[in-house]
Amino acid sequence: MLVRKACIRDVEEMHQLIQMYAEQGLLLPRTVQSLCEHLQCFFVAELDGRIVGTAGLHILWKDLAEIRSLAVHPDVQGQGIGRQLVERLIEEAAALGVPQVLSLTYQTAFFAKLGFQVVQKETLPHKIWKDCIHCRKFAHCDEVAMIYYTTAPVPVHA
Repeated sequence: MLVRKACIRDVEEMHQLIQMYAEQGLLLPRTVQSLCEHLQCFFVAELDGRIVGTAGLHILWKDLAEIRSLAVHPDVQGQGIGRQLVERLIEEAAALGVPQVLSLTYQTAFFAKLGFQVVQKETLPHKIWKDCIHCRKFAHCDEVAMIYYTTAPVPVHA
């Protein structure tokens, strides 16, 4: 299994995988256009020539990035693919100098095993006002906010 940066030829399989979980209400839906526009943010897990996992790292502010659209095909769950994708995103955030990685998730046990800690959503003003305010679940969000602290230096706030 190979974890690598996503490329255009991966978009259709990424979209199908994300949509599978979006239809269950577990992920926000993404359009093919959105995936293309943000392709440089995404990584994929490839196994035997097919995309079996995907996840994106979106920079929200100088000190915060978010893991989005983490999806692993049901046929290969439990094989460490999600863990490898998240670890790759954490490495990417640290390399970019981003000290915190956010996940809004229902999979708290999974993220806790990887070192994420539960935080109050109210401590994330850049996320709340950038994206969440436009979400249909904003008034009754049931996702849990979890943060991973990278070893990146904390940027000076201006």
